[in-house]
Amino acid sequence: MADTEAAEGQPKKKSAAIMTIAGLAILTLLGAGGGWVVGGMVAPNIKGAEEAEQAKADEAAQKKEGEAGLPHISTEANNVVQLEPITSNLAYPSENWVRLEVALLFNGPPDVKIAEDIHQDILAYVRTVSLQQIEGPRGFEYLKDDIQERVDLRAQGRVSKVMFRTFVVE
Repeated sequence: MADTEAAEGQPKKKSAAIMTIAGLAILTLLGAGGGWVVGGMVAPNIKGAEEAEQAKADEAAQKKEGEAGLPHISTEANNVVQLEPITSNLAYPSENWVRLEVALLFNGPPDVKIAEDIHQDILAYVRTVSLQQIEGPRGFEYLKDDIQERVDLRAQGRVSKVMFRTFVVE
């Protein structure tokens, strides 16, 4: 009688293992099929974004060929001088860097010499600023005010406005 119970127990163990393997195989197939469907729904969006990005890059390249880049000194009609980008490390912590691009609006015709002096003055000032001084919106406003004040002193009223094009702290 003990032999019959043991013989009956083995097929039950084998059938449970087969059912578990079959269940895992079905779940794997369902997961793979679901991934394929979701991938098919997401992939066209990614391809569309890549094509749009490529179209933008092509358009920018065509513009660049036509314009030969942005001039640093624009026409005398608008009296704007775009300064070279300023990249420097901060006073504290010295491992942080700042990059800013500034444009100057002159009251009269642009003066390249004054623009170069202002560029150097802003660079020297940025090297003395700490990260804590320029944190947050209030710190950025203080930085803008300080740079405007330095420009007013250096230009003696010939520059009416300092325009920040970019400001990045790394």
